[in-house]
Amino acid sequence: MPKSPRERDDLPYADHLVPFQGELGAEEYHDTLLFDGLDLEQPAAGGARFTECAFSSVTITGGRLRRARFNDVWLHTVRWVGTDLSHTAWLDAEVVAGMLAGLEVYDAELRRVAFHNCKLDSVNLRGAQLREVSFTDCLLRDVDFGGAALTEVTFPGSALEGVRFDRATLSRVDLRDATALGIAGGLDSLQGATVSSAQLLDLAPLLAASLGITVKDH
Repeated sequence: MPKSPRERDDLPYADHLVPFQGELGAEEYHDTLLFDGLDLEQPAAGGARFTECAFSSVTITGGRLRRARFNDVWLHTVRWVGTDLSHTAWLDAEVVAGMLAGLEVYDAELRRVAFHNCKLDSVNLRGAQLREVSFTDCLLRDVDFGGAALTEVTFPGSALEGVRFDRATLSRVDLRDATALGIAGGLDSLQGATVSSAQLLDLAPLLAASLGITVKDH
């Protein structure tokens, strides 16, 4: 049973949060800060560190947070568009009701990260490492896991549309509770994934095509 998303008051550091003021800068360290109702345009915060921080109703557009680190962060109703998040590291993070579009998250590391009720559109996760990551009741549209390593990743209640797994490595990936498996590429990389018998029937024509098998009834 997937865990329910937490509210801000449920965070163990909620009473210690201090409102963020100013602008994000490169290599800065942010500890127990609350980013609330902000509109951040083109942030230049490469290498920044965020520890026990909460983001609520924040819009982040463009900019660069390459190699930033997010440790024990909570993001609720965050709209994140077109930002460079490559080579970032995420640990014990929770993303709730977010809209993530056009993000460059390639070669990132995500461990114990939970997405709840999020929409991920055209997110580039090529070469990323995902371990103990869950996508619950999410929509993943045109998400690219090409060359990524996925370990103990689940998709309960989520719909996959045009998702790519080309040259990905999967281990203990559970797709059984996904509501739709729209896989645009990398069917031959699904070794290490678990699907239901009904999903296997849905995937059969694509699997046959990827293997060069012609299916023809007399």
